[in-house]
Amino acid sequence: MKVPLLDLNAQLQTIEKDVKAAVNEVIDSTRYIMGPKVVELEEQIAEYAGAKYATGVSSGTDALLISLMAVDVGPGDIVITTPFSFFATAGVIARLGATPAFVDIDPDTYNLSPDALRHWFGANKEKIDKVKAIIPVHLYGQCADMDPILEIAEKHNIPVIEDAAQAIGSGYPSKTGVKKAGTMGTMGCFSFFPSKNLGAMGDGGMVVTSDANIDEKLKKLRNHGAKPKYYHALIGGNFRLDPIQAAILLVKLPHLDKWHSMRQENAAYYDENLNVKGIKKPLVANKREYHIYNQYVISVAEKRDELRKSLTENNIGTEIYYPVPFHEQECFRYLGYKSVDFPNSEHAATHTIALPIYPELTTEMQDYIIAKIGEFYE
Repeated sequence: MKVPLLDLNAQLQTIEKDVKAAVNEVIDSTRYIMGPKVVELEEQIAEYAGAKYATGVSSGTDALLISLMAVDVGPGDIVITTPFSFFATAGVIARLGATPAFVDIDPDTYNLSPDALRHWFGANKEKIDKVKAIIPVHLYGQCADMDPILEIAEKHNIPVIEDAAQAIGSGYPSKTGVKKAGTMGTMGCFSFFPSKNLGAMGDGGMVVTSDANIDEKLKKLRNHGAKPKYYHALIGGNFRLDPIQAAILLVKLPHLDKWHSMRQENAAYYDENLNVKGIKKPLVANKREYHIYNQYVISVAEKRDELRKSLTENNIGTEIYYPVPFHEQECFRYLGYKSVDFPNSEHAATHTIALPIYPELTTEMQDYIIAKIGEFYE
């Protein structure tokens, strides 16, 4: 049996006719920059996420970058985030000349730890005035513990920018009711990279907010800071979402909740049947319905890399998210962190492995994966 980590062809077969028709509609319109498809997607994503406004951008990375630009992050500023995420989370901070400050993750959810964040503010009182933003990451499709994070941020009047690249549609039971990822902070950033639950056929991203002034600024920044055309109040960039990608996403969006449910069912099957000594299955911090399982990540007590090699030899796709925490990356060596500074992130980097979880995964495929993991550890 062959089980890929992700099978986009299986998804395409169910929507191919509609996708091609949507792409052809854009081609025939000759509106190849911005246009009605981008506006329509912005409106639908804002409604889906529960935000007032949305701004389509060129990638999830640029969503983060433009969000930091919208709160005027620059040289001399500090932005606090996790050391355990995709590189863009920290890379955009450094690109603006600001300094990334890392706080460790919760060992069970792999999301930014509110206790570690609270400790940072207690231990770095002389730096608090320089903190321009906090970026929690909703990793693997599960929201970070946002209530305490927001309380800390509000105490110090610091904007929170949610990195929800992997979490569109996931929920969080806040003190004021269930909120969707991306709508709890000042801004929320989504990625439409093809491997995401809502994936384009190329790069794409979105920033949501309920602040009208920030939304207006975002829309200027994504188009070189211009409004109207050729009149530049700000220095922005070319961060526009391609209308062909918007059209494809408009086809996919109505299917998204069903795809979430199929991933949740697959996760529940793993949780019930993957019973191998030394394996820690993903923690569901709240209800399973709030976790969209962009990835199903297990932690193994030993021989992680050997397990991956064995699964590869048995035609099972896996991935390591992420083998090198930010504080150990060569490009961030100048920050002066040591390899022992963030033990939970370091443990996750050396012990976790992602298994196939995509919607079209069959029970037979999962049984095969479970059997091969069991055989390896036997």
